[in-house]
Amino acid sequence: MSFEAIPSPNIWNTPELYEIENRGVDPDGLIWETMRSVQPWDGARVLDVGCGTGFHLPLLASTAASVIGVEPHEPLVRLAQARVADLPSVDVRLGGAESLPVEDASIDVMHNRWAYFFGAGCEPGLAELDRVMAPGGVAFVVDNDASRSTFGEWFAASLPAYDPVGVERFWARQGWTSIPVLMRWQFDSREDFEAVVGIEFATRHAAQILASHEGTGVDYAVYVRWKRY
Repeated sequence: MSFEAIPSPNIWNTPELYEIENRGVDPDGLIWETMRSVQPWDGARVLDVGCGTGFHLPLLASTAASVIGVEPHEPLVRLAQARVADLPSVDVRLGGAESLPVEDASIDVMHNRWAYFFGAGCEPGLAELDRVMAPGGVAFVVDNDASRSTFGEWFAASLPAYDPVGVERFWARQGWTSIPVLMRWQFDSREDFEAVVGIEFATRHAAQILASHEGTGVDYAVYVRWKRY
């Protein structure tokens, strides 16, 4: 198995701050609720692609029959394995989205958040999903909606070349459905909020955001994309 890991500086360089971010994302559970409305994973064979430190693995494992977490960055694999050491139904493996260490037609539900599947260029990973998803299985990809929300405005301003219309056209051509979800970030302190903004945006943009936005949270639009196989 060979793969080329695409660096993700926010979690690779500061996993302890990304842990804070994960705890502050979607405190109302709207992403999970949206996923469940399409396909529950009770008793399912679940795959988490780009699982990072394994933050979402325990929740998935609480009702799934089995969970495989795949992560391309070995230090994060070790952190994820430590997190789920007491969960016998969870297996964390080193691997990439374009070369999944998973058997053919063995996955009922795939979960992915803000990792690899960003639009054009992820076709090798989509081909791997064609291979590993079981008939009737559902894959989910959670990604930013740059067309609305305060966070969406920040995201669009920080990446002026980003083409949200083109991204949506890409996913539609691939046969995916995109459900808009307006969730939020909410942190325990301003210090945590500032730290997370600092790992998600370049220094100049982070400074502009923090100078203009008060409080410990922000409205944040995402898409929950899904496809049935």
